[in-house]
Amino acid sequence: MSELVKFLFDGQPVRGMLVRLDDAWQELLRRRRSAGAYPPEVRALIGEMAAASLLMQANIKFNGALVTQIFGDGPVKLAVAEAQPDLSFRATATVVGEVMPGAQLAALCNVGGGGRCAITLDPRDKLPGQQPYQGVVPLHGDQREPLQQLAQVLEHYMLQSEQLDTRLVLAADEHVAAGLLIQRLPMEGAGRGRHEDEIGRSEAFNRIALLAATLTREELLTLEPARILHRLFWEESLRVFEPQRPRFACSCSRERVKGMLQSLGRAESEGLIAERGLVEVGCEFCGLQYRFDAVDVAGMFTPPGRQAPGSSVLN
Repeated sequence: MSELVKFLFDGQPVRGMLVRLDDAWQELLRRRRSAGAYPPEVRALIGEMAAASLLMQANIKFNGALVTQIFGDGPVKLAVAEAQPDLSFRATATVVGEVMPGAQLAALCNVGGGGRCAITLDPRDKLPGQQPYQGVVPLHGDQREPLQQLAQVLEHYMLQSEQLDTRLVLAADEHVAAGLLIQRLPMEGAGRGRHEDEIGRSEAFNRIALLAATLTREELLTLEPARILHRLFWEESLRVFEPQRPRFACSCSRERVKGMLQSLGRAESEGLIAERGLVEVGCEFCGLQYRFDAVDVAGMFTPPGRQAPGSSVLN
């Protein structure tokens, strides 16, 4: 069963989280097959994005959606992962062109150097006119060298946006998507001795981050969270909290699709019916197909109280 485990290092200014998605990840891939399976390289990318989004969401306790997006100039034009406060998640990608076997991040999304990663925090309780917060970083390092791993991009983002040292290890295949996050806790207060304390805190984080970096991709994908923590930190005193249960979920609905068609206008919606006999809209995240026939479309543009019953087909 999918789980996310939080832990603290007793006496050390470091926290961590470990997420393992198996049944939830397989459900996402099963839903996607109706629209065509992703190439293995793209599947690995969105799996890592899903794991990372859940880790970041759980880390900040944000009441709203955390959305990780990669805008690419390679065969992957867009990849999106969204995590909600209850740790439900979804992910998708738009692939245009050939994906070369073994392609990493730069070859997937940053062929011409124009790839970007955006982290968006979209609160549920927005005030009127309030816009979601968004931070954007390029898919290259400070020396403009292309980054090959999503973990490197997100570590760079956390250091720039939150001024927090972070170490991420991410991996995904056709069975499991998983991730480990280690982060230095922010220092509170100021005054005498702060500089010496800051050095000590950095040394503690660096030592634990080096241990985390020894975790291999195979171990992350095959070992249970408890075994990973023992394998990495058996000499440390850990406070491990009760696991949480991430799950795949999609926020699409027939009403949302109906609203989209109404925004197109009556003439265009009826034109689609005349051309195809049926309006069919598929969700890119979960693969559900929403179908509207002529009666459904007519009902969308009929004043309340005068609507005839429609067929309302949903697969």
